Amino acid sequence: MASRANHHVLLSCVLLCAAALLCSEFAMGGAVESQPSKPPAASNFPVASDVRLAGDSKQTRFILDLDQPITFRAFPLADPYRVIVDIPQVSFQLPAGVGTAGRGLIKAFRYGLVMPGGSRIVFDLTGPAKIANAQVLDAANGQPPRLVLELEEVDRATFHSRPELRPAIADATEAAVPVVAKPEVAPKPQVATATDLRPVVVIDPGHGGPDNGTQSGGESEKNLVLGFALALRDRIEKGGKYRVVMTRTDDTFIPLADRVRFARNQSAALFVSIHADALPRREGDAQGATIYTLSDRASDDEAERLAEAENKADAIGGVNLTEEPTEVADILIDLAQRETRAFSNRFARMLMGEMKTTTRMHKHPLKSAGFRVLKAPDVPSVLIELGYVSNKDDLEHLVSENWRSRTVGSVAHAIDAFFAKRLATAGPGN
Repeated sequence: MASRANHHVLLSCVLLCAAALLCSEFAMGGAVESQPSKPPAASNFPVASDVRLAGDSKQTRFILDLDQPITFRAFPLADPYRVIVDIPQVSFQLPAGVGTAGRGLIKAFRYGLVMPGGSRIVFDLTGPAKIANAQVLDAANGQPPRLVLELEEVDRATFHSRPELRPAIADATEAAVPVVAKPEVAPKPQVATATDLRPVVVIDPGHGGPDNGTQSGGESEKNLVLGFALALRDRIEKGGKYRVVMTRTDDTFIPLADRVRFARNQSAALFVSIHADALPRREGDAQGATIYTLSDRASDDEAERLAEAENKADAIGGVNLTEEPTEVADILIDLAQRETRAFSNRFARMLMGEMKTTTRMHKHPLKSAGFRVLKAPDVPSVLIELGYVSNKDDLEHLVSENWRSRTVGSVAHAIDAFFAKRLATAGPGN
């Protein structure tokens, strides 16, 4: 018992030191901040009712219609080129499918909740651009209050030269007052009482907020997996054997690193990430559930493609990405990862055995790849792709209450079997 405790203490110290040494702040260009003439009512979220794009590949304008003025903060990012607009929590009542098609410098844009009280709009750009003008206009001449963002094309060298960008930003916001800070998004801590010694199971519904995940037939992955995760939480909690916490319980964006950090901070005994895949039409019509574990080398091309897509979630949500360390020089981390991967693989096999009794499985149901969300070195972790939203039959299952209930039951049974075997083989003093 003491040896295992010392192992985890040393591992935590190593990871904290590595994080401190490798942490760096990355900023591209300058930020634009603005304050409206009057703040929105605290009891009523502002409503965004319509949006328009105008212009060409040299200059592009974005206009968002609101029912009241709001504060905002806008800033550009590179690799990939994006513009992020952080605003107070807004009720987006925009036409279906808006943002999937762009214009001019804007390839596409997404929007959603990134934290309680804060929303975000993420613009994917065709190339480097500067924020030439950004302001909130009061209602006038029959027009509602509007958030207006104007982008201008620049070359890469100019984009990365902050002195070249700052004059344009400063000119656009002479009286700007910072109100909405760039949110540092992290799941709310859910701390157990000192006497609660039950194993902790972390359930991680993928995507959220401006990151919709895959979409098909009017259904978004982020909503489908959240519904499944909430049902799984409720099922597990009824048994009372485990303390269950979730990385998100609503339509909020959580960066991948925060999901991993959350599981470690909770001293999780198991981490289950829930997703639903999709394939481009040219790659056929795959179907069935798949269970993924972490590995340095993908088990096949499809696993590699999926890992690459899922690992881009932070870029989709507008997170400022930094390079992860390629090597951390401490043998403790390697040893912990080996043990953790063994437990992860054991749970994956148990999960497959249970799930195949209630739902259709992929022809190769056990796979592995380098998913960032599975990289906690001391938390057994799996990622479940419940099915393919791009497959008609799978999508019918994903929206079915009956299918969800049966599949949730099979996952809960697998969790019971995993912990029963782990406790039985642990022996006294472990």
